[in-house]
Amino acid sequence: MSRCNTGCFEKPLARVFETLGYFVGRHPWWFFIVPLFISAGLGGGFYFLADRKANDIEEMFTPTNGPAKNERQVVQEYFPQNDSAFSRLRLYTEGTFASVIVSSTENILTVPAFTKIFQIDDDFKNLKVNECSFKELCVKKNGMCVSNAIFQIVPSPADVVTTPISYPYNGRIFIASEIGGVELKTGSTAEIGRAKAIRLFYFLKEDNQTVNNIWLQRFIETASKMQQQQGNMTISYFTSMSRNEEFEKSSDSIIPLFSLTYTLGITFSIISCLRLDCVRNKVWVASIGVLSAGMAVLSSFGLLLYCGMPFAMTVASAPFLILGIGVDDMFIMISCWQQTQVKDSVKDRMASTYKHAAVSITITTLTDALAFYIGLLTPFGSVQSFCMYTGTAVLFCYLYNITFFGAFLALNGRREKDNRHWLTCMKVPEPEINCKNYNLCCVGGAYDQETGKEEPMPINNFFKTYYGPFLTRNSTKVFVIILYLGYLASSIYGCFQIKEGIDLKNLAADGSYVASYYDYEDKFFSEYGPNVMVIVADNKFKYWDETEREQLYKCLNNLEDLQLDGRPMVAKNMTISWLETYLASGTFPTQAVFMDTLPAFLQVSGFLQDVNISNRVIIASRMFIQTVNISTAVDEKNMLNNLRNTADDCPVNLVVYHPAFIYFDQYAVIVSNTIQNIVVATVAMLVISLMLIPSPICSLWVTFAIASVIVGVAGFMALWDVNLDSVSMINLVICIGFSVDFSAHISYAFVSSNKETANERAIDAVFNLGYPILQGAVSTILGVVVLSAAASYIFRTFFKIMFLVILFGAVHGIVFIPVFLTLFGKVSDREPFAVL
Repeated sequence: MSRCNTGCFEKPLARVFETLGYFVGRHPWWFFIVPLFISAGLGGGFYFLADRKANDIEEMFTPTNGPAKNERQVVQEYFPQNDSAFSRLRLYTEGTFASVIVSSTENILTVPAFTKIFQIDDDFKNLKVNECSFKELCVKKNGMCVSNAIFQIVPSPADVVTTPISYPYNGRIFIASEIGGVELKTGSTAEIGRAKAIRLFYFLKEDNQTVNNIWLQRFIETASKMQQQQGNMTISYFTSMSRNEEFEKSSDSIIPLFSLTYTLGITFSIISCLRLDCVRNKVWVASIGVLSAGMAVLSSFGLLLYCGMPFAMTVASAPFLILGIGVDDMFIMISCWQQTQVKDSVKDRMASTYKHAAVSITITTLTDALAFYIGLLTPFGSVQSFCMYTGTAVLFCYLYNITFFGAFLALNGRREKDNRHWLTCMKVPEPEINCKNYNLCCVGGAYDQETGKEEPMPINNFFKTYYGPFLTRNSTKVFVIILYLGYLASSIYGCFQIKEGIDLKNLAADGSYVASYYDYEDKFFSEYGPNVMVIVADNKFKYWDETEREQLYKCLNNLEDLQLDGRPMVAKNMTISWLETYLASGTFPTQAVFMDTLPAFLQVSGFLQDVNISNRVIIASRMFIQTVNISTAVDEKNMLNNLRNTADDCPVNLVVYHPAFIYFDQYAVIVSNTIQNIVVATVAMLVISLMLIPSPICSLWVTFAIASVIVGVAGFMALWDVNLDSVSMINLVICIGFSVDFSAHISYAFVSSNKETANERAIDAVFNLGYPILQGAVSTILGVVVLSAAASYIFRTFFKIMFLVILFGAVHGIVFIPVFLTLFGKVSDREPFAVL
């Protein structure tokens, strides 16, 4: 590749930033004050925060174009819900409901236990909203509130010990969803001997959602009080609004952590920038750098809130991340400032600082922002919202770093130029030449008399004197290669252990009643899975024709024969079919006979909602199959894929659907979308690197670092019990940007070094950027470490993956990449650039 192809972007860009740096150094007050006003104005967008919150779990955590949403439209079109003839089996949504699980360590089918259960049921039915009781709000069938099936079988507590109850069907009533932890009587194949749990449902009409929400809230309050009064019985409860409500509380729980995070960020920045010189101290510079990151969050979030962008819960983790990005760029700029000539004018020092630092942080900003904006391609609302807010915040962070922070760096440079104290701004005497032991309070302004630059930090000397030479030894290189191979092998192994999908209970905060309900549901009611609709969506299908019916029966048999890991996936004897029942009621030799008697049959048989007839033509019909042995996320994924694939293979136009499929759809797209985002982003990173890093070989090494860190993070997150879901997908997108950050900084420093040999360039690179990379890594980890204490799976997952990203990115930046560059990173002879 020609020199122009790898340097014609970098050199003009460096000159542009050199001019900008000079201008900022000449007019610092304008660049300092204007961003403050801009930030304050845009921050007004937070007024709209409450209106922009997007905490609907279906909207945020399910694919926007998921197949189940199209399947739901089919059901809505052909089989609209009818509250006056309510059937939970036939709902195409979860409905508006409340549910309670009453469980016991002993047999719950006793008179005392059922006496309490009946009392609990009465308490809930007596709840009122604006003088409206449950009777006015409930869904009805034949003019009566839909009752729990268990009360149809056991009409009074005394009947529980005398009434035989069959399982899973008691007559035509499917009882397995209401009685859990079942043990059958000895020698019986169906009659229940003991049970551990009873589940009750309370469905409401959907014509007045405001009143419904108030009733559901009172249900929660009542159930919470019951939970504390039941003694040996356990109450767990849930409502149709609980997930979204608890989801919002989970995001609110981390707000107090913001102040702690920024306190840690300021403290670390100050400590890492402290110098034993009362003039060259960078305490205020470090503080302003953290403030600059905070202003970026304020401005970007405010702007997008003004524009109406939904604010998902996942966005709440972005400020923690932006702090790390902003502070990382600050350390790079401070490092470049310290490489300038102390005796030069502030304008010239700023020009030199911008010439070298701005190109480097431009590379990382472009890669970070692009990685986030590529995340907008994903079909998950939570990912899109996070990526939009964070990508925009990265751009503002960059803008404020080269204006607001740069201006303060210039103002601080003027103070240093006048040899004024960092705290009092009073002039202090300069130390004697070569005198290292001077009064830290009253004397300052020392610098290296040989180089004319500020005295390097002790840790910089460590990188130059000890670490760099050690890293470039042949024996060390061999060890690093072996270490890398071990890292790679562990990562690849972990990648094969990845599990997919997010458990819905993890969207609620720890200790939430939602998680408790899901736990008891899994414990007592997991034997039977979703009762899946099988829809014949073909108005030309001839139900009266035996040949066509055989095709349909064959497809149904194929569905019933499905297995998961050698276990049945569908209960063969539990299929509900209006067609089978109708054909068993008589003979129908012709179309006319078949259609003439069908309406009357549907009216009396209870199948009226399962056949859509118009002008004596069956537009669509549906049957139901009962799934079993669906207890894990992997089971849900395989069930969904097997059912859809089998339906697609059928010559009859079949659609399979259950409301839970809306959430299961994440399994169908999560892997392909993650891979798509990573590939697109990696290619984009390669293009940017080739344009801005003046060496195609080193650009390829940056791309290699991206792939290597992604593999490491994906593998080790699986070993750390983190699933691949929409939350971890966000972090893998972040992974691309951060892996570029560290490797791009060190690669750019390597190829820009004026040293002759590869080993000397590697030493020079880690000398100049080893400490800034270490500072950036530690500051970013400190920025997210408080999330490890969050009472939410989402934010703990964010911490885990960010920790892996930063750890592996930093190790690649100051260990693996320098060694690999000495072996494979030789650059062509050219005019050297000054080092960063």
